Amino acid sequence: MHFADEWTQKEFLQNKKKLEQQGIKVLLIDTILSPIEKADSIVYNPYTLQNEPEGSVFVFYCDSGKATLQRLQEYRKKFPKHHCVSLKGGRGYWRKNMMLLDEDDIQDT
Repeated sequence: MHFADEWTQKEFLQNKKKLEQQGIKVLLIDTILSPIEKADSIVYNPYTLQNEPEGSVFVFYCDSGKATLQRLQEYRKKFPKHHCVSLKGGRGYWRKNMMLLDEDDIQDT
């Protein structure tokens, strides 16, 4: 399975939902010790991340997305049994009220 180097917030939310339905864990990783409001993220800790199930997807974020994109190859070497992606735009572009709606949730008016 191959993933793009970057995911937008929308792609993250869509892929997380789809992959977790397939039993694949998707984690939002905080590399700057600054949690995103209304987002379920964990602080970057290589030791605990290595214990995540093989094939899990790690989505790393920083303030702008630039540093995590630059370090993506480093993360991939550190976690060869996992998929590593950078959050495009980082924390700065995260919209705390963005959510996905199922087609069943959308009703004609």
